[in-house]
Amino acid sequence: MSRRTKKSYVTPEEYLAFERASEYKSEYYDGEIFAMTGASKEHNLITVNIASEFRAQLKKRDCKTYVNDMRVKVPATGLYTYPDVVVVCGEPQFEDEHFDTLLNPVLVVEVLSKSTARYDRAGKFSDYRSIPSFVEYLLVAQDEHRVEHYARQTDARWLLTEYRSPADVVQLDSIQCSLALEEIYDKVELS
Repeated sequence: MSRRTKKSYVTPEEYLAFERASEYKSEYYDGEIFAMTGASKEHNLITVNIASEFRAQLKKRDCKTYVNDMRVKVPATGLYTYPDVVVVCGEPQFEDEHFDTLLNPVLVVEVLSKSTARYDRAGKFSDYRSIPSFVEYLLVAQDEHRVEHYARQTDARWLLTEYRSPADVVQLDSIQCSLALEEIYDKVELS
């Protein structure tokens, strides 16, 4: 999340009406709307690379990959957010007949930036964990070869595996896919 756009309390219904009519994206939490900032070229390349790998590997399977514009709602906390990449397997569940707010992600990918890294690791991850279908989380650095892979072990326990070498391959059991870091960072100029 970035900067707040309103100070008075906004209901989820008001947020959705505002968001659906808006020309820019905002996230919503606890009665407040937060305008989202643009992404760097590295961020965009990483997102496209990951989504492309998922699309190729999930072809003809019962999983769908969404990028950037698929809003996710965390029912337990009321957070509305836009993950960089989200995968759902089986029948997608949506909040309403607009089919633009997903309720049952299996895997979420966030590409880290300086302004969002702390929130993606702590706040968002805490919220996402309350979604029963959610079982894997990837945090991907955009300035170095680094992927943090969180996999649900039990309701209260998550296993973190960190990858730092271009030769590393992340195994994603929930969707039976793998992501090679050399593919994630293809054509990305690291600082």
